[in-house]
Amino acid sequence: MKSSTFLVACCCGTAACALCCSCCPRIKQSTSTRIMYAIFFILVTIICATMMSPTVAQLMKDNIPYYKDFCEHIQAGKSCEKLVGWSAVYKVCFGMASFFFLLAVFTINIKNSRCCRAYVHNGFWFFKFLILIAMCAGAFFIPDQETFLNVCRYVAAVCAFLFLLIQLRLLVEFAHKWNKNWTSAKVRKTLWSGALAIVTLVLYSLAVGALTLLAFFYTHPEGCLLNKILLGVNGSLCLLVTLVAFSPCVQKQQPQSGLLQSAIISCYVMYLTFSSLSSKPPETMLDDTGKNITICVPSFSKDINQDGQLVSILGAIILFACILYSCLTSTTRSSSDALMGRYSPPETEVARCCFCFASNEEDGLDERVVKKGGQHVACDEEYNTVYSYWYFHSVFFLGTFYMMMTVTNWFHYNYAEIEKLFTGSWSPFWIKMASCWVCILLYLCTLLYPVCRNSRKGLVV
Repeated sequence: MKSSTFLVACCCGTAACALCCSCCPRIKQSTSTRIMYAIFFILVTIICATMMSPTVAQLMKDNIPYYKDFCEHIQAGKSCEKLVGWSAVYKVCFGMASFFFLLAVFTINIKNSRCCRAYVHNGFWFFKFLILIAMCAGAFFIPDQETFLNVCRYVAAVCAFLFLLIQLRLLVEFAHKWNKNWTSAKVRKTLWSGALAIVTLVLYSLAVGALTLLAFFYTHPEGCLLNKILLGVNGSLCLLVTLVAFSPCVQKQQPQSGLLQSAIISCYVMYLTFSSLSSKPPETMLDDTGKNITICVPSFSKDINQDGQLVSILGAIILFACILYSCLTSTTRSSSDALMGRYSPPETEVARCCFCFASNEEDGLDERVVKKGGQHVACDEEYNTVYSYWYFHSVFFLGTFYMMMTVTNWFHYNYAEIEKLFTGSWSPFWIKMASCWVCILLYLCTLLYPVCRNSRKGLVV
């Protein structure tokens, strides 16, 4: 009975949500709120993926009774063609982006969770879900659809680019955080140094192995010049950042700077390179018999209906995980400070395996813990907010457009299908390749900025 009462209060009232299960571990109020918004985002993403899938549309048409009558009744066309395709995804994502934009404006300058606006942010999930559905559905009734879609496309491209910068900056912050935490160990320093060396060696082995495999599968002795150039450039950039990170001038200003960050960045650059080359349209050439053969793509990706589907599924999982990680972690205090170039001093670090999470001393063990629906919930925002509410919704606002552009294959939207999301388009190819270079540039800036800043101070003195 108590669990049912709590569920009603969670959905229709100001109470924060929990899992309503006594066997579940303790959860923080701020964490449960962010998880609920992530669930909203996941649900809309699944709907968008369904809209971009001709296979799902055909299955619905074949298996749902009175499908045509239903489509005509809701004025979506004879086969619900208005509810599928890139234009439908644009409208649904515009509705979700508007939802997060309104919440961002509504939650500006909230200092603690006891004001009425904070209650709206942390509760009333059923009503907010209805509002989200209404805004997504309302986008289908916007007049002058052609102008709306054209404007939405370019606005979304700018917002997606901004989100991509946040995502790459978070990766650089993650690399610095990992290295700084493990190198700051005062107890059992030899153990942590050994772990640091092993992880660094494994990551560099993965990066070198990935570069070798990409050169083997995505190049051809008589062609693929662009692939060869890009692989050489990206491999050279990974070597460059490694040398810069270990150079004496950088080591003098940042003693914690080491090879681990460069290894993480190199692995991610190799992943982006793989994803980019997988998105590139294949090339053809004449063989000795005068027959056209496909080159510059591995044999497993030539047939999208077989092994290529595995590549697409893995790429989609990694992509979606990166989006959720960026949306959920970019608003924490440590990540927000890192985005501004501010890092905590090494003396405050305690080396641990789960360095992404707060230590016991920082975890707020003295917080008031209440039992809601059978699960223990820590009220960690009674006196001040753990994260910026408006910035949290702003990141989800940008992430919605990034997801929209990715699902609709960026500017190659006319023939986009979810089953062919990672195959054969120039727009995703250049965007992912440019992401490699932006990631390297951001990492170089974090390494060289302290050196340049101190050099200028020395000149002034």
